[in-house]
Amino acid sequence: MTFIRRCIFPCNKYIQKCQNSFIIRKYSNKSEQSELIPSASEAAWPRRVVSGLQPTGTLHIGNYFGAVRRCVRLQDSGDDLMLFIADLHSLTTHQDPDSLHANTLELTAYLLASGVDPERSIMFVQSSVARHAELCWLLACLATNARLAHLPQYKEKSAKMKEVPIGLLLYPVLQAADVLVYRGTHVPVGIDQLQHLQVAAQLVRTFHHRYGRVFPTPQAILSGDGSERLRSLRDPTKKMSKSDSDPKSRILLSDPDSVIELKVRKAVTDFTPQVTFDPESRPGVSNLVMLHCLAEDKLPEEAVEEAEGLTTAQYKRVVASALCSAIRPVRERAARLLERPAVLRDVLRLGAARARVRADEVYEDVATRLGLSATVLADTARAAARRR
Repeated sequence: MTFIRRCIFPCNKYIQKCQNSFIIRKYSNKSEQSELIPSASEAAWPRRVVSGLQPTGTLHIGNYFGAVRRCVRLQDSGDDLMLFIADLHSLTTHQDPDSLHANTLELTAYLLASGVDPERSIMFVQSSVARHAELCWLLACLATNARLAHLPQYKEKSAKMKEVPIGLLLYPVLQAADVLVYRGTHVPVGIDQLQHLQVAAQLVRTFHHRYGRVFPTPQAILSGDGSERLRSLRDPTKKMSKSDSDPKSRILLSDPDSVIELKVRKAVTDFTPQVTFDPESRPGVSNLVMLHCLAEDKLPEEAVEEAEGLTTAQYKRVVASALCSAIRPVRERAARLLERPAVLRDVLRLGAARARVRADEVYEDVATRLGLSATVLADTARAAARRR
């Protein structure tokens, strides 16, 4: 832990400035609050934020601004954050075991380098807490094929597959288990994940109707800064994605400054030289403005005003410089951490131990409601131990 503290904390002046500015300007805005206002009964549950990231390749800036940095800021604002590496979710597509392990350690390094503090938050690998999968099965028995098969993401992905794995159908159920096994009350999501969170809410209602109240209904935390809408640099009609076949379509956190500058310079815009923000009619230029805003914590109108008198070609240099300044410290800290894989494994091991304590408590409550014999046997064993 001492090494991590020395490498990562305190953050450099840039990141601290952005965090302070974000708290003042963003958390006072309802855009970063829950999608729904919880009822009085939901408000009784202690607030707990749960989020997961798949270890399927190096993070790009969309992942960083849209997920990682949001989680860090929630942590820094005092939230109880549980952040896991979703290796079970990644298995819906074939994964090379060695690559999956390496990607897990790399993701851990970038999360720590971005500001996730393992002393203030709980960070772990999903598969190291068996209760995720166990609760998934119990919830799957409450879900219906019709509901899950109707989800747009399932339709889209399954349409491209000759043989559709059952895991793809159950993906939203495992997502629900990921949150409910810790009684998570809030989940940072993008717009495209809202329907999966609605599945979780429906499962909570079904469980409560049959067995009584055990879980809170998780609420969405939506970002209002546009980070969930970052577009491909090569085709701004598409979302920035790890799976895009063109490596110039995305900026990775591991990219050196020279590569970032090249990718921004090659970004597709249009034939109008002025810099304006109009995502509908000028998606390419607007994407550059959004990148500038996220890198320097600006509003679009501020970025456009700063770019007055610049052509889009000149503005690309401004955007590239802002991104390099934002990403460089994270990349450098992650590189130092990756030289110490034992430290990364220790962080994950200790995080998993803390997560299991919480998950066991919730799962035993659920199992008791369902009348599962394992809970009865566990109670008997504990009683016997106390007598001894």
